[in-house]
Amino acid sequence: MLIAALPMYDWSENRAETDARWRFLRTQLQEKGIDAPEHLTRRNADMPPVPGGIRNHRGDLIAPDPANLPPDELNLDVLWRHPDLLLAETCWGPLRHGLRQDVSLIGQSSYDGWEGGQGPYYSSALIARSSFGKSVAAPSNGDAIFDRNILREKRLAYNDLHSLSGFLALAEDLRALGEENIFSQYVSTGAHRESIRAVAAGKADVAAIDCRSWGLAQKYETAAQGLHVIGWTKRRHGIALIGSVHLNDDTISCVAEIVGRQ
Repeated sequence: MLIAALPMYDWSENRAETDARWRFLRTQLQEKGIDAPEHLTRRNADMPPVPGGIRNHRGDLIAPDPANLPPDELNLDVLWRHPDLLLAETCWGPLRHGLRQDVSLIGQSSYDGWEGGQGPYYSSALIARSSFGKSVAAPSNGDAIFDRNILREKRLAYNDLHSLSGFLALAEDLRALGEENIFSQYVSTGAHRESIRAVAAGKADVAAIDCRSWGLAQKYETAAQGLHVIGWTKRRHGIALIGSVHLNDDTISCVAEIVGRQ
């Protein structure tokens, strides 16, 4: 049984839109003879068991059996490496840190229509409380724009150390300026939405939030109302679309063609 997931922007308030997107994709996939699942995977319990755990082509264990994980949580490291994965979204941060060798790269999401995005590329908005710094619009050329001195000795909230949008992009832009470790504290939150809440609550001073997540936050997250954008990271490749390494070339090409129409 093949599985699919679109977890990167699957906020509870936005779930109907995510499901509608999947129904659209599923219909086209089925028309091409691909047995796409009816429902998206949102829990470990939705993934077929893999007795003995997930192994790579060398036989090395790379992820546990999802049947042994908390059923109502979703372990992305397991989802991304599942041998029955037809389609899922992932960040380029994990792809850079070892995931690329365990998956088939299918395509890219589009960020047209979101401030800070253009086609397959996105920027991260550097958000802070409205009393801190001045508002900055996303530059049309996609260059990084922020005042490093405003960031110095501030507390950074981040979702994950392997997140391109939430941590790596800002770190790379700072290194390009000859700066490292300019923050006084790093506050791990586990999710962009939690980073927004941490800044709003005064637990951190600034966070890097990818432009689409920031757009969703402005629409759905109450904590975002007291925040504004004080800078932007350089535009980089946004969320990637991946599938299992076990997919054949014809299936990968077909899925890539269909998702490329979005």
